[in-house]
Amino acid sequence: MGFFNWRHKENEGSLDEPMQKTRHSIFDRISRAVVGKSVVDDDVLDSIEEALIASDIGVETTMDIIERLEKRVARDKYLNTNELNRILREEIEDMLCSSDADEQEPFDFSKKPYVMMVVGVNGVGKTTTIGKLAAQLRSEGKKVVIGAADTFRAAAVDQLVIWAERAGVDIVKQEMGSDPASVAYDTVKSAVAKDADVVIIDTAGRLHNKVNLMNELTKIRNVMRKVIPDAPHEVLLVIDGSTGQNGFIQAREFTKATDVTALAVTKLDGTAKGGVVIGISAQFHIPVKFIGVGEKIEDLKIFNKKEFIESLFK
Repeated sequence: MGFFNWRHKENEGSLDEPMQKTRHSIFDRISRAVVGKSVVDDDVLDSIEEALIASDIGVETTMDIIERLEKRVARDKYLNTNELNRILREEIEDMLCSSDADEQEPFDFSKKPYVMMVVGVNGVGKTTTIGKLAAQLRSEGKKVVIGAADTFRAAAVDQLVIWAERAGVDIVKQEMGSDPASVAYDTVKSAVAKDADVVIIDTAGRLHNKVNLMNELTKIRNVMRKVIPDAPHEVLLVIDGSTGQNGFIQAREFTKATDVTALAVTKLDGTAKGGVVIGISAQFHIPVKFIGVGEKIEDLKIFNKKEFIESLFK
């Protein structure tokens, strides 16, 4: 199953099961907050605030949601709790930043090759995300080249090699400890020579020194532009959705270090902390482009805001 088939009718409702724990985490708490209440008053708003913060949506985003609800209450004068889900749904959907996947594909194939640089700390599923992206693109008939520029971890390179072989795509790598920018440069040169459609560059996920991280990512960007002047076309930050508030810290540090243009949130299946998708996207104003909801290749999905919200409000 490729990228562009997941929107077909046979996949409708496909987020219901993966998002079940998050749905219960958020809306069971809200249901308990309004039980026995008939009107959305200050007490109800306080209870909703507590429920949202406890669901890993984040303090800043929660306060924004509450402020929006307060404005609705003030404007409409009387809101009953039966309307609460509808109003919450409207307000969250409005503030959730997305890539409008309903209207556009995740890759701009008019740029050839389309260059994506992937960032994120170790252990968030970055390598797996790259492998799944490559496999799905290859299944759509696209020519893909992967660059193994995380030269500090042998496991990262080995995993990428396995994924590249599985997906039937080319990979460019060098010896351990090599200059990551050199790998990126060789990758884009190879991609141009092979008339590839997409380049995906893996990068090291070390946050212990933001200055080094920033310098490294800037160097990678600069050397790629010697071959492709407007590269990278996308900087994709991979966040582990099951880490909750730690995801906010990662997003903050990486957005300081480089110009993050999109998010991929992994491991949403089986976690009650999927509210982090709403919080990080809204707080940092970064569109969510992909979500991971399982181990299979097709379980890395193009993010669709309406479908995501629908899965939470079942």
